[in-house]
Amino acid sequence: MTTMARPVSADRTTSRRAGDPRWVRPALAGLLAATAALYLWNLNASGWANAFYSAAAQAGGESWKALFFGATDPSNAITVDKTPAALWLMSLSVRIFGLSSWSVLVPEALLGIASVALLYATVRRVSGPGAGLLAGAMLALTPVAALMFRFNNPDALLVLLLIAGAYATIRAIEKGSPQWIVLAGAAVGFGFLAKMLQAFLVLPGFALAYVLAAPVSLGKRFLHLLGALVAVVVSAGWYLAVVALWPAASRPYIGGSQTNSILELTLGYNGFGRITGDEVGSLGGAQSSGSWARLFGTEMAGGIAWLLPAAVLALGALIWLTWRSPRTDLTRAAAIAWGGWLLVTAGVFSYMSGIIHPYYTVALAPAVAALTGMGATRLWRLRVHPVAAGLLSSGVMVTTLTTFLVLNQKSDWQPWLRYSSLLLGLGAAALLVVAGQLSRTVSRAVAVLALVATLSGTGAYTMATAATAHSGAIPAAGPNGSAFGGGMFGGNFRGGMGSLLGTTTPGETLVSLLRNDSSAYQWAAATVGSNPAASYQLAADVPVMAVGGFNGTDPAPTLAQFQEYVRAGKIHYFLGDSAMRSTSGSDDAQQIADWVAQTYPAMTVDRTTVYDLTR
Repeated sequence: MTTMARPVSADRTTSRRAGDPRWVRPALAGLLAATAALYLWNLNASGWANAFYSAAAQAGGESWKALFFGATDPSNAITVDKTPAALWLMSLSVRIFGLSSWSVLVPEALLGIASVALLYATVRRVSGPGAGLLAGAMLALTPVAALMFRFNNPDALLVLLLIAGAYATIRAIEKGSPQWIVLAGAAVGFGFLAKMLQAFLVLPGFALAYVLAAPVSLGKRFLHLLGALVAVVVSAGWYLAVVALWPAASRPYIGGSQTNSILELTLGYNGFGRITGDEVGSLGGAQSSGSWARLFGTEMAGGIAWLLPAAVLALGALIWLTWRSPRTDLTRAAAIAWGGWLLVTAGVFSYMSGIIHPYYTVALAPAVAALTGMGATRLWRLRVHPVAAGLLSSGVMVTTLTTFLVLNQKSDWQPWLRYSSLLLGLGAAALLVVAGQLSRTVSRAVAVLALVATLSGTGAYTMATAATAHSGAIPAAGPNGSAFGGGMFGGNFRGGMGSLLGTTTPGETLVSLLRNDSSAYQWAAATVGSNPAASYQLAADVPVMAVGGFNGTDPAPTLAQFQEYVRAGKIHYFLGDSAMRSTSGSDDAQQIADWVAQTYPAMTVDRTTVYDLTR
């Protein structure tokens, strides 16, 4: 085992970088160019993608206050139900290039390209350029990554910042650097500003890797980690402090909370409520108990499951191969950092009882790609050893079987692919057992065959994802382009605009009506729910108040406040005549809809019920 577990030191990594083979730079350039083509090609096809965030980007492009707080309209009625770091990038793009689907989505694609490049840099420091290229390619060819790097949910920024945290952690471990581990904490803290507490799921793995492997005394290791924790608190907490101390009357209501509190949003609706299912204001309620099989179910498997078993096997192989290495072994430390990221995040996603959507699994993609790339290249170098060859063969076989099972769930899509991938994979797995005894030319051919077999399924599904338009609040990876808009939340319960999670394009007559004399009002219209409000706002380019926030269950505004706005002549129209009743949260939106319907005459414009609040 000692000969199979030689550590890679930081000095060796540096020297190898200086003497890289000539193919490394062209290969990296090719990887990034292909990633750019994949993520940027036909980006406008998805239109506004998630209109909820597009409307907030539109608002931020017009109002600096809306940009800072993440308000859904430029008149600052209510914020999105997240901290707004991802919106800052989109809003700045809108300010520079003007409002369009491209200006909203291109920052996300650029974040994806940067994520692939940074993952390459992180993995190569430990395992060399081959492993870095393989990891970068695997990330780029993960379907849920292609989905989210071509979409405008906050996950793209979250992924990049977490990879930055992993990179800084590896740099810190190399020499026991307090500066780098503090930077790692700051990166994760800023990740909080993209998607709140989800960012912190990587911290146990990063901290464990540093405390076990950093080449300084135990006391210094803990002291450095304390500094990193301070960096996390400061980089995440400054925004919470500013919002909490800002006078509530001069900022938008904090969407997703019942008390206009960002701390409630952090710890409740977007915090522990996601674990327990006790999310006040949610329309769904607690789910049934989860299990490890959730990530392989029909909703999530197509996005992330392809290489997930191989990543777990690679984690075990890397730990086993470095078991007797010195405490400071960088390969083992990196495996612990990535493995902690993978296991903690996968465990939470598998067993949480609150709101969870398939696209959340993009947070697993960097760890899956890094572990698989590191493990595959390490085992390939040791293929003359029967155990290493057996593990390498097992990784290809388990990936092949996973690919077959995932594709079998979509039996009507390219049915030939699952059988060809299975045959190629099984053949490659058999040849890898004896790869150490083959000539260099033949063994390289076997490696190419194994790569084609293992990446054919996820690659084809990624291409299908990128080639399909996705829109709505809950996009899904794959060729169907399905977004959640029906089922338990569906139904035509508001004036022709569909569900609270769905959006449509208003007719030209209604758009003209909203634009007419809109500058005389703080809000050209109000309607229940953020997604319907976004549809009207994006189409007419006028401020539209989202009564009740995303789910229509926030007490913003209350009935009394809404009536005061109407008396003051601040709202022109109310659109729709009913609201979704929830088992939790505020029913102010329903009260407002009922009051409007009882007080003002209704008219129908483009199949939408419209009330003129100035009559």
